[in-house]
Amino acid sequence: MGAATKNPLSNQHVFASAISEDAALENLGYKQELQRTFSLLDMIGFSFSIVTCWTALSGGFIIGVTAGGPPVMIFGWIGVCVLTLTVAFSMAEMCSLWPVAGGQYSWVVLLAPPKVSRELSYITGWFMLTGLLAMGAVNNSFAANFILGQANLVFPSFTIERWHTVLVTYAVAVWSLTINVFAPHLLNRLSRTILVWNICSFVIITVTLLATNSNKQAPSFVFKDFQNSTGFGQAMTTIIGILQSFFGMCCYDAPSHMAEEMKHPSRDAPKAMILSVGMGAVTGFIFLLTLCFCIGDINNTTESNTGVPVIQIFYDSTGSKVGACFMASMITVINLVCAVSLLAEGSRSLFAFARDNGLPFSDILSRVTNKRYIPLNAIFTTVFVQIAFNSIYFGTVTGFNTIISIATTGFYISYALPLVSRLLGYITKHRTTAFTGPFALSLPLSLILNALGLLFLLFAFVTFNFPSMAPVNDENMNYTSAAIGVIALVGVGTWVTSARKKFTGPADTVHGVGVLK
Repeated sequence: MGAATKNPLSNQHVFASAISEDAALENLGYKQELQRTFSLLDMIGFSFSIVTCWTALSGGFIIGVTAGGPPVMIFGWIGVCVLTLTVAFSMAEMCSLWPVAGGQYSWVVLLAPPKVSRELSYITGWFMLTGLLAMGAVNNSFAANFILGQANLVFPSFTIERWHTVLVTYAVAVWSLTINVFAPHLLNRLSRTILVWNICSFVIITVTLLATNSNKQAPSFVFKDFQNSTGFGQAMTTIIGILQSFFGMCCYDAPSHMAEEMKHPSRDAPKAMILSVGMGAVTGFIFLLTLCFCIGDINNTTESNTGVPVIQIFYDSTGSKVGACFMASMITVINLVCAVSLLAEGSRSLFAFARDNGLPFSDILSRVTNKRYIPLNAIFTTVFVQIAFNSIYFGTVTGFNTIISIATTGFYISYALPLVSRLLGYITKHRTTAFTGPFALSLPLSLILNALGLLFLLFAFVTFNFPSMAPVNDENMNYTSAAIGVIALVGVGTWVTSARKKFTGPADTVHGVGVLK
């Protein structure tokens, strides 16, 4: 009887909370169309499946190994994590006050001075979408590399070709599409499950490597010896080496884009955002240390036939193909679930931007199905773009490396613009008060974190445009700046032709900011 008497009260509480969150969304000018199924624990699992720094670092391990080596990777990681928290806290405040699927571009239109708010918001939306869609393709590629790397380890005569990788990325994309279309009601449970799997995999792999590796590197190698295969001087090489950390600590805005499917987004989305960064920082640091101590010959590792240096470290440490594949498979599962999560996040962001008339065919892309309550057209469009990005690898490695760069660059620019808007709003006296959401900092602390976070993001943005090897030629040239220019031109073009008259963004009717509809 005790349990029976609690359920109605619990259901009433959940219902009342949902009504409150729906009302908050209506105050921003939107109606609730998606189902609220994610709890705090579910969203931590969802966000951590995307951030999951320790697996992301393993995917980009080759960058740091040749550019500075372990000292740059480890100390660079600490610095990047500390500064990332300033950005995460800043965005968490915004998300708490305005929990809407548009995330960064929605906050910009509410924070920036009215004269430039719509333009800044629109540019933010384009870079946000570019980062999300490109990162989905990058994760598909990482998953394919781990799958094919294991095949090469078990069958050394098997040579990995580029077209193999592309076809496997297609299979990963179809997998994520299947889950998002036919089992969207399971996303919250999948997120909870992968959280447990993620943590258990981290512990198992770390302990196994440390226990089985009998030829660990000396502490001087890990904390002192500088490695340089880039052709640049020490200062430039150090900056390039930090790129791995920039890539590893990314995508922590995920809870904001899933806010309209959370039961208590104003309270729980900021917590999930900050916790995912904190968990990623700790697990990433421990795993990075483990890899650096357990790495064998650097040349053999970086030139491994598996195409994945971490798989080579697994094999060198355990001396067992079965053991190496078991650990690599654990990471592969995380990558596969990450693909599902990135598709969900990307499609919700696309849906939100279309809902504000920010894209061509916005009326089609913003539709939500009545049966499953999902933005089906946005999901299919997101997958199509991911597959298009992955197809670039058919023709050119350099072209796909540019996709990897613009994925991170897109995110960092979309993180920077809300912080710029916050500071501009304060300087122009458009918004001089502290945030009033459930998660809010004092005004001085909030502004200081905004300023520090913005400086960090600007430094990262400049770094993304550097070439990684010298002498620079057409094969190792970094085309990120050119790609960013193309994205900006597309954004300006669509703004001039259609969005200038139609794009709105949210309007906070309670606080009296935004674009009134």
